[in-house]
Amino acid sequence: MELTVEKRDIKASPNTLRHKGVLPAVIYGRKEESTPISVDRKTFEKVFHKAGESTVITLKGLGSDKDALIHEVSVHPVTGETLHADFYAIAAGQTVTVSVPFEFVGESPAVKDLGGILTKVMHELEIECVPKDLPHSIVVDVTNLATLEDQIKIKDLAIPASAKVTIDMDEVVAMISVAKEEPVEEVAADITAIEISEERGKKEEEGEAGAAPAAEAPKAAKEKKE
Repeated sequence: MELTVEKRDIKASPNTLRHKGVLPAVIYGRKEESTPISVDRKTFEKVFHKAGESTVITLKGLGSDKDALIHEVSVHPVTGETLHADFYAIAAGQTVTVSVPFEFVGESPAVKDLGGILTKVMHELEIECVPKDLPHSIVVDVTNLATLEDQIKIKDLAIPASAKVTIDMDEVVAMISVAKEEPVEEVAADITAIEISEERGKKEEEGEAGAAPAAEAPKAAKEKKE
């Protein structure tokens, strides 16, 4: 994949370049002096969409062709417009360490037929390899997940022979999870509280019934005196 760039005059305002559809950028590396460059913004965005940050790009227009990775891209937080790009130049014979994204393909039989849930445990893998062997992505075929117990591990993936992986090859990349139904808790009625409430109500009713004769007692005593 190729991209034409040119050296950039640092006196030129970056905003002025952006208004003209030109993207300010910079290239640097282990054996490459930091150099301001510019590139057509729309052309860069098309290349970046295909290459991402894990594909080697050949930069033309700087005297000699330079292999580089798109190292960092700055975008406007509101509009999403690309504002700046960093290219990392790769020297001859140099290995690079890059996080390569996983590309999940296919449909899991365990999900389709058994009601399982596909769980993506990892989304990228950091590898070290020579630029020519650096993959754009690492394919994860989930059709291999046929039962609820199946797992896909790092060792099951097609990784370039020259690549060095820094994590355990038995690390799980994808697996099947089973949704668990939460038991419904039944709230038992407090029979004791109901019985106490009923007894209290009966006593109150009995107290009210016996209060009437006591109220009439003084009147009866007064009539006897007369």
